[in-house]
Amino acid sequence: MDEQWLTGTESDPWLWRTRLPSDGPAAYGIFIKKKPVLISRELFPWVKVILGSNLSIAVRYQQGLISKDALVLYQQIREEEGIETRSLRLKAKMHGKEMKKTFERSLLDLQETMDIVISGAKESRIIIDVNSAWKSTSFETTDHWMENVGILQSDIRVELAKKELKNCLTGKCSVEALGFLIKLFQLDS
Repeated sequence: MDEQWLTGTESDPWLWRTRLPSDGPAAYGIFIKKKPVLISRELFPWVKVILGSNLSIAVRYQQGLISKDALVLYQQIREEEGIETRSLRLKAKMHGKEMKKTFERSLLDLQETMDIVISGAKESRIIIDVNSAWKSTSFETTDHWMENVGILQSDIRVELAKKELKNCLTGKCSVEALGFLIKLFQLDS
């Protein structure tokens, strides 16, 4: 498998992280414990209920639950779904070196609260370095991604989402993995 990395072929694992979200079988983002994960479309609505918030982003900002910088990024992403990182930094006025940590922290916060997903990778529309061949990560709001891939929003309560997720996982993963996921998502509480 090591020889497949960064080859650009169908079997390149690096491409999976951007292809799966755009094709729809899984959401990708830094949703859990500051780690990038893929979450299957089957499980995603329950995980979104468990990890996300039923309050709008505007209300959470008014209540001091998210930063002004996170709100600005969310609004820019909502305005231009699928925006790539370099354009987002520039349009949100966070392109200076002194704003790099703030930008990254705000993106992380929005992913951990299930407000945005990584939707793929795109060529940058902003030419910073003509020698750069790397594609840039792109983002979209979770609601937009779900709509595009045909996943219905769920209005169930957290307790029911936990029960449904646990029922779905039981028998599909090892005892050890199930124990880890029960603890991670607090499925017994």
